[in-house]
Amino acid sequence: MNSTDEQAASSVSQGSNLARWLVIAALCAMLVAACVLGYLGWTSTDTSVPASGYVALVLGVVFSLVVGVGLMALVFYSSRKGYDEPAVLIEEPESDPDDGQARSR
Repeated sequence: MNSTDEQAASSVSQGSNLARWLVIAALCAMLVAACVLGYLGWTSTDTSVPASGYVALVLGVVFSLVVGVGLMALVFYSSRKGYDEPAVLIEEPESDPDDGQARSR
């Protein structure tokens, strides 16, 4: 490899690293913005939540987790048992012409 090829490979590698860091920085900025907006939304009012509201919140979270875990378990089970394989057409055997039974098509 000559020096021109090495420089080109080096600049591509540096550009790739720069792009990776830019994506990470943008995602971190969006995470911080979401946290700030969540905090401001949570503390912007002084109303209190009744006990039934907290019970409904807990039940909703638990139900969502049960459904999510159950569906992921079904996906795992289906994959392990081979139910996710592509469908295969199984041809019916041709009837014997000596039987006197003609297949109608």
